[in-house]
Amino acid sequence: MTANNSQDARIWERLEQGRKLKAARGGYAGYGSPPFGQTSVNGELVQDPQEQQVIEFIRRHHKSGKSLQQIADWLNQQNFQTKRGQQWKRISVKRVLDRLYGKTPRISSIPFNYRESL
Repeated sequence: MTANNSQDARIWERLEQGRKLKAARGGYAGYGSPPFGQTSVNGELVQDPQEQQVIEFIRRHHKSGKSLQQIADWLNQQNFQTKRGQQWKRISVKRVLDRLYGKTPRISSIPFNYRESL
């Protein structure tokens, strides 16, 4: 390993430690866009009121039994856009719900022999 590679590795390690420390303290380390419903203000994540309203609409429609596609269609009809200004798709709605409720395991991840015994 050359001196430059060694120095690069030390710099990378310090940066990574700083990001982890900031995240542990509740800060936003700046990887990609903040999650839908939040925005970054002075390096801290804060709730975005307009996006929080959309999350509440998604939650209500989901609780009422609407499908992910029906929710996406409704959001598009109401002219709501994703964080990147795109139309809603069912996967976008699913990701919001996953962040809201936590991911749920898929049946396809269950071993085949276990599914047969159900």
